[in-house]
Amino acid sequence: MTTGSTRDASSVQPPIAPFDFVIVGATGDLTMRKLLPAFFEQFCRGRIAGGTKIIGAARSDLTDEAYRQRAKEGLQQFAASAKSAPEKIEAFLPFLHYVSLDMSDRHADWTRLTSLLDPGAERSRVFYVATAPRLYVPTAEAIAHNGLITDTTRLVLEKPIGTDLASADAINDGVGKHFREEQVFRIDHYLGKQTVQNILALRFANPVLERIWDADSIACVQITAAETVGVGKRGPYYDTAGALRDMVQNHLLQVLCLVAMEPPTALSATDLRDEKLKILRALKPMTSAGVARDTVRGQYVAAAVNGEQIPGYLEDLGAPASHTETWLALRTEIRTPRWAGVPFYIRTGKRMARKETEIVIQFRPQPWPVFQDTPEPGFLILRIQPDEGVSLSLSSKDPTAPGFRLREAQLDVSYPQAFGVRYPDSYEDLLMAAVAGDQVLFIRRDEVTAAWQWVEPILKGWAADVRPMETYAAGTQGPASSDALLARDGFAWKESAI
Repeated sequence: MTTGSTRDASSVQPPIAPFDFVIVGATGDLTMRKLLPAFFEQFCRGRIAGGTKIIGAARSDLTDEAYRQRAKEGLQQFAASAKSAPEKIEAFLPFLHYVSLDMSDRHADWTRLTSLLDPGAERSRVFYVATAPRLYVPTAEAIAHNGLITDTTRLVLEKPIGTDLASADAINDGVGKHFREEQVFRIDHYLGKQTVQNILALRFANPVLERIWDADSIACVQITAAETVGVGKRGPYYDTAGALRDMVQNHLLQVLCLVAMEPPTALSATDLRDEKLKILRALKPMTSAGVARDTVRGQYVAAAVNGEQIPGYLEDLGAPASHTETWLALRTEIRTPRWAGVPFYIRTGKRMARKETEIVIQFRPQPWPVFQDTPEPGFLILRIQPDEGVSLSLSSKDPTAPGFRLREAQLDVSYPQAFGVRYPDSYEDLLMAAVAGDQVLFIRRDEVTAAWQWVEPILKGWAADVRPMETYAAGTQGPASSDALLARDGFAWKESAI
């Protein structure tokens, strides 16, 4: 494939109409690492029009200038275009404003925030709630109480939406009293990743793949999201969540849906989410026996990695004990004709051997081998991060050997090289989609409900210790017993070279 040099990420695109965007929890880590850099990148592309206001709201007592200085430091550290275009930071900062306000308190003084918001009925107004989930409903109530909801107002909620089905329902019910469903944007940053969206393109724009995308051709599907880091500063939050709530209930079930769904009638929010919902409802229910048989959970312990002593989870957490999983693997099936009998495996964890998020499609072997030394069946690997791309393994005649000896060859595409661009951060697309009112990349309420309904039996089974917690050394791929999940079906985890 012909490749070109990477184009400047600041290539100009048409601006969208001026809008007001309020970030609730504007001094937090997410805002400085992701949200403001995402807006800055969009500004560099020419998409932020004059008159737009990005308003930070938090309880800290800061002036506009003090907040802009914090933002500048964050952009210099986290924005990809800051190094190549540092002069644009100064041009971007005037778009930022700050309001000292507890937005979960309806009786606080909302005068300054109200004065900053444009009263125009057609102007997009977005409230992005980057706070603890317990504040979602009070914040929605306070926004409504102060009369700030218009027909073009949107409420963006960060995950997690609850910690179980009951709490998720309470959040959705509480928010739904003030915002219509089409005004609520439940964000999952995985859906903002270009490589996740490309799953749809690979499947539905390439007939050669879609026509073999079923149980007749595919033996199993593996989804892995591995991190090399520990919990770090997220320890207190993570210990109340764990890998199942933090990664599977939202991110990885969404990825599974895109891999397994039927073709939507159109790429509209309704059609796309209808098809994802069907997959969530078609997942084989987890019984107590199923949790014991088809799941593995683990917690990392101290180990030496590349000559460095890495602490265990309890040391990172600063606690004597914890029942929270930092790693899991599970097996499930999808009860549809397309996927009858095909196992889907999900694996995710912290302190693993390498950082990678990828989907492995393993094809079935030939029913009758023509060659005696045929390599293992072919794999299609969709790499979501860090090396975005796709590769297909093929059996090819070995030119260095006599006769018809075979060896594996790779057809490999690196997306950044193929398209000559820097792949944008997931929040860049998501923020602008929220401004535009496009819900294609966001989660509908019934999807949240269906995901929690499937995950809850696993949580309950683990709470009852039907599958005891195991440990794994930091820097490894998890407990060795996870291999049995695949081995009993005749498969093994497809591992990349370290």
